[in-house]
Amino acid sequence: MTTPNELQKFIDKAKQIEKGHKLDLSLGEDLSVAIMNLIGIEEHMFFTSQKLGDTKYIDVLNTAREMRKELMKKIVKENEGEIWCTSKHLLSASMRLMEVGTKCLTKGDKKEANNYFKQSFDLYNLFWGLNLGLVDSKSQKVEFTEKPLPKKNLLSGFGQVVNKILDCCRE
Repeated sequence: MTTPNELQKFIDKAKQIEKGHKLDLSLGEDLSVAIMNLIGIEEHMFFTSQKLGDTKYIDVLNTAREMRKELMKKIVKENEGEIWCTSKHLLSASMRLMEVGTKCLTKGDKKEANNYFKQSFDLYNLFWGLNLGLVDSKSQKVEFTEKPLPKKNLLSGFGQVVNKILDCCRE
């Protein structure tokens, strides 16, 4: 279990990272959402090309993909192992879970929608934790105390930290 003192140490570490980080995190948050939408365009163009048997949609997919790759370079600095692909899939899964949650809302199932929204936000926070160096990519543990948290608590505390350091209203 994470203590308030451990969480504060984690928040302090995140603030230190933010001070030294070259990416304006407010800008980065907007950029990450744009990347999510480009991933969505790639997916839609793939399915459209296959459903219609028309390869012109593959050209649109490729254009969106190239733009997404360039924009991801502004956020994902770690090229070690699978960090690049993991980052892309974290954003993609976060976006999809958000959309599933929205569809549940449309059907009137607010409880189920909130479950999907929480999972979506957890993945989004994990994306930022990974790309801000708050997650040790080798051990997949949060490193903010002398003792890393066990895997089952990996997402514990990320929501609070991300809310503090990614303030989309900051100018």
